[in-house]
Formats: sequence, C-alpha cells, structure tokens
Amino acid sequence: MGQHLEVLTEEPSMEAFLGTLLPRILPRDSKFEIHSFRGKRDLLKKLPNRLRGYAKWVPENYRIMVLVDRDNDDCRELKRTLEDIAGQAELVTRSQAGKTRWKIVNRIAIEELEAWYFGDWGAVCQAYPQVSSAIPKRSGYRDPDAVQGGTWERFEQIMKKGGYYKEGLAKVKAARDIAQYMHPERNRSRSFSRFHDVIKELRDF
Repeated sequence: MGQHLEVLTEEPSMEAFLGTLLPRILPRDSKFEIHSFRGKRDLLKKLPNRLRGYAKWVPENYRIMVLVDRDNDDCRELKRTLEDIAGQAELVTRSQAGKTRWKIVNRIAIEELEAWYFGDWGAVCQAYPQVSSAIPKRSGYRDPDAVQGGTWERFEQIMKKGGYYKEGLAKVKAARDIAQYMHPERNRSRSFSRFHDVIKELRDF
C-alpha cells in the first residue's frame, strides 16, 4: 500500500503550488490531498480539532504535513506551537519520533512561499522568460530565505519590471506556473530543502 500525504496549508497559492509540484516528486504509488485555510490564523485556530479528528481514524499509511509561512513570527516559537498542538492530539511528530515512525511533520516557509521561488530562479525564468536571470546574483537576493522588504512584494516588483502582472501578482496562477518547472535538488532555500527532505523520507516508509 502506497503512502498518503495529507497537507494542511494556510492559503490557496501554496495549495496550487503543491498541487502542481507533488505529483512530480512524490513516489509513484503515493497519493495526497491538500487542505487550505483562510490564512495562518484560521489554520492555527482550527488545527487542534482537525488533528484530534485525524488521531481517531488516520490509517497507518497516512502522513500529515502542516505547512505555514513564518511571516514576521519567531520561527522557533511558531514551530513549538505547532509541535504542542500535535502533541496534545497524541500524534507523533517527526521531531519527536526518534527511531519510531512519525505521523505528522510541521514545516515553515521562510518567510513566505515566494522565497521558494527565489530559491529556484531558473524555474521562474522558464515560466516567465522576460524576467532577469541575474536576480540571484544581486545583493539582497543571494539568500532566498533572507529577502528583505516582504518576499512576495519583492517578487511582485520583479514580475512587473519584467512585464508581468501589471495589475498585481496573481499568486495562485504564479504558483502553478513556477511549480511545473521547479527542480527541488537545485533549490537554494533552506526552508524548501527541509520541506523536500520530508518528501524524500516518504519513499522509505
């Protein structure tokens, strides 16, 4: 029986991104379902009940991923909050599992999904050929997880300069466009690499 991955994420653009990327990188016999919420606050509010529900029925071959943006939160405190909620639902997290099988993993995009785009700029250039290919070499963009001034705002500015999304970034469309070209192994975002590590682990379960 193949693995089934349940993903809980905070908004539709991440859902669109994963819906395009996961079929390309999950093991062939794996299945997945993505559930998006109305922002991080909504996800965190509903998460305790959602995880308690999973704990009552989730089959052995199911794994759960909770994926949120860091935004301006303290990363360690946010991760601790997610771990505590999982613990209260009596679900074994990847961080706590040790040598046992984990049931749930918490992952944080730092600071937002758009940082993962900066991590694989080649995918962006394939989706949007008019943008500058030199962005990763510029000061302020060399570390995808440390782009200042709001990651999606910076990404939107670059898109507009390249002639795209003059009326404002269409985040769901951009997510699908870029995900189809993304190569996880070349992504320079550390938070994306931690996400991808979990996907690779599913092959070993």
